[in-house]
Amino acid sequence: MNKVSVITLARGRGDHLVNVVHGLNRQSMLPAELIIAVMQDDPYSLPDTPFPVCQIHVAGDDLPLAAARNAAAAIATGDILIFLDIDCIPSPSLIADYAAHADGFDGLLMGEVLYLPHQATQGDWSCEGFEGVAEKHSDRRGPPAHGIEICADYRCFWSLNFAMRAQTFRRSGGFDERYVGYGGEDTDYGKTLSTAGIGIAWAKGARAYHQYHPHHMPPVHHVESVVRNAQLFEAKWGYRTMGHWLHAFRLMGLIDDAPGVPIRLLRAPDQDDLALTGQQSHQPYANTATVLRLLEARQRQGAAMMSIAVAAA
Repeated sequence: MNKVSVITLARGRGDHLVNVVHGLNRQSMLPAELIIAVMQDDPYSLPDTPFPVCQIHVAGDDLPLAAARNAAAAIATGDILIFLDIDCIPSPSLIADYAAHADGFDGLLMGEVLYLPHQATQGDWSCEGFEGVAEKHSDRRGPPAHGIEICADYRCFWSLNFAMRAQTFRRSGGFDERYVGYGGEDTDYGKTLSTAGIGIAWAKGARAYHQYHPHHMPPVHHVESVVRNAQLFEAKWGYRTMGHWLHAFRLMGLIDDAPGVPIRLLRAPDQDDLALTGQQSHQPYANTATVLRLLEARQRQGAAMMSIAVAAA
């Protein structure tokens, strides 16, 4: 039987990490180890586990997500690597599902993700209890009816819940550590795999439940790193990524992203920007598409009013 290493990245959110560990303790197939790339000075105090837990320190004031994944993968002993974000509670069959799929597929596997509402993890939670309240992300397609299905568009790769054979991850070269801060490092990795002919596939099962936490979409609080990483992607591949976020930032007046020249930051986000993009307590997730529809409607309204004013002049 293949050994499975679970990898997660951590900064803050200790309660989320505790829930991840509880979820791993309840697996039908236990991991061989949990490796936590800790992006803060202090290690975490965690529940007891029947498998070893290794916390490694990854330095960096900005979020060194790419470097942290690579560092954890470098010391993993498993034949299969499962990468889970700190806010993703694994369903009881997640490890067994990935292990079964990886037997017949030598590429990157993307498991299911459902989003939990506020306070869903309060008290004595269970994954069975999540089933009645968890929601699918409206911007994310669902899994195949069974087995796996090849994904032809590398941009569909989100790094919050995925797995692949350890030797394949190492053969791919891992994540590009020039990406620091939020945004772009997973899209770059998807492009790297696509260019190398390593398949990416949706997988039935391997479900994770994304824990509620307030955030912003588009991520205006990370506008500087999104811009920096979009330009790194362009220098590497010849075009920009995260286009929907850049489009929203442009409509908000935060950036000038004219083609052919470096993106310019025009101003820092203000309270109105944060209010527009922030997740509300009744929402299991914030949604870029919803914000874009509102911004585009405002743009059309402004253009119409300008036309009326010109006509009246």
